[in-house]
Amino acid sequence: MTSLTAPLRWAAHQEREYVGAGPERPLGSFGLLMAGYAGFAGAGALLIRRSRPDYSRPRWSDLALLAVATAKLSRLLARDRVTSPLRAPFTQFEDFATADEVEESPRGSGLRRAVGELVTCPWCLAQWVATGLVVSSVLAPRATRLTCAGLAVVAASDALAHGMDRQASSA
Repeated sequence: MTSLTAPLRWAAHQEREYVGAGPERPLGSFGLLMAGYAGFAGAGALLIRRSRPDYSRPRWSDLALLAVATAKLSRLLARDRVTSPLRAPFTQFEDFATADEVEESPRGSGLRRAVGELVTCPWCLAQWVATGLVVSSVLAPRATRLTCAGLAVVAASDALAHGMDRQASSA
C-alpha cells in the first residue's frame, strides 16, 4: 500500500510547493472550511426543500434587507470590539482600528489559522452569514425579517454617525 500512495504523497507535496502552501497559507484547512460551508449550505437547502417545498422566490425588498443585514452582521462578527471573544481563539489583537473596531490577525497554523483568516475578514464571513440569513428567512421569515430590520437600522445609524463625524471634523 505504501508503494501505491508514495507517488500521490509526492505529487501533493509538489503541488503544495508550487502554490505556496505553508503555515501562512493552510490550503488543506481552507479546503476543509469550504467543505464545511458546502455542508452548511446543503443542509439548509435540504431543510428548505423538506419543510417548505412550496417556497417561491424572495421579493426584491427582502433581498435588499438581507444584503444590508449581511453586511452589518459580517462586520460586527469580524471587527467589533464586543465580539472579540468569539474570534480570540483564532486571532491575535493588533490595534484599535476605530472607536468600535479592532485590528486582529490570524494566529496559529492549519485549521486554527484558516478559521482566523475567515473570522477577521468581513467579506469572507459575508457568504456564511448570507447563507444563514437566507435559509432562516425561508424557515422563520418573521423572526429573520425582524432581526435583519434591526441590523439594517444599526447599519443606517452607523452611516449617519460616520457622516456626522466627518462633517464635524471638516468644520
